Amino acid sequence: MNKYETLFIVNPSVEDAGIKDLIQKFSDLINSDGKVESAEVVGKKKLAYPVKKCAEGIYVLINFESEGTIITELERNFRITDEVIKFIVIRKDEK
Repeated sequence: MNKYETLFIVNPSVEDAGIKDLIQKFSDLINSDGKVESAEVVGKKKLAYPVKKCAEGIYVLINFESEGTIITELERNFRITDEVIKFIVIRKDEK
């Protein structure tokens, strides 16, 4: 199993309960084939440039361990979730 981290930006108009629901949704998806190590809301920050007509966004960071096969499904879910305006998944190096 490989270690990954994903950072996604949520539309700032989403309430706290909606953010918790999104974290739960993506954590459940990851836990189906791996293990979530940590999930945290980093906070609301101003974006360098507008993304989907949003000047700021709420950053959420999830660290997890999984096989590489789940990444495609996770990215697909990020793309079809309207509240997520930007995302990235990174494989951490073993050191």
